[in-house]
Amino acid sequence: MNSPSPRTLLLRGMLAGLLAGAVAFLVAYVLGEPRVDAAIALEEAAAGAGHDHGAQAPVSRTLQATAGLGTGVLLYGVALGGIAALVHCYALGRIGRFGPRATAALVTGALFVTVTLVPFLKYPANPPAVGDPDTAARRTALYLLMIVLSALLAAGALLLGRRLAPAVGNWNASAAAGAAFVAAVAVAYALLPGIDEVPAGFPASLLWEFRLASLAVQTVLWATFGLVFGFLAERALVPHPSPKEAVQPTS
Repeated sequence: MNSPSPRTLLLRGMLAGLLAGAVAFLVAYVLGEPRVDAAIALEEAAAGAGHDHGAQAPVSRTLQATAGLGTGVLLYGVALGGIAALVHCYALGRIGRFGPRATAALVTGALFVTVTLVPFLKYPANPPAVGDPDTAARRTALYLLMIVLSALLAAGALLLGRRLAPAVGNWNASAAAGAAFVAAVAVAYALLPGIDEVPAGFPASLLWEFRLASLAVQTVLWATFGLVFGFLAERALVPHPSPKEAVQPTS
């Protein structure tokens, strides 16, 4: 296998993130935007304003749901792709005798759980009309704190697994590290304050569908990135025989 170049993997990671962002945008537009529109309609009905939400906004609702959403998701995908590629470059050869594609799958799965799933389960996404605007800064700070704690706890679990591996074997060490991570996350969930600002009368089904759509967008983003980046990383790092070398002379 060729030596991994951070620049080579970074560029491929950003490209994979761009493609993953494009796929995630389609999922967000199909699954998420109808729920956003329904929540906005409820918000306007509850306010009794009888006005058009998009008419007062500096950017029209149509532009928000298309160009605005697409730009945000694509930039998000490129940024996460670059970060994941650098993590992959560090992890390759250090977490076991895995090839580039298998390492990409493991790194992507770990980052999805750490950066997306764990914070989401504590502080799930909310549609418009859910949440007090006065607490937006506090809610954002708590969500970012959960991401940082999740990353630190995952790093600690990884170090624990590596320490235990020589004594108890890789499988037992991995199981112990995973259990320690779950237990530490549970403690963090219990210590951090909860947020429940769903107004009375808001349809539970709409809230549930919006949150499932939000999680589906993240899942599709990470899954697509893992598949595409694994392919690109393997193409860059695993030498392939030239056409002349592939043809063996017959005797």
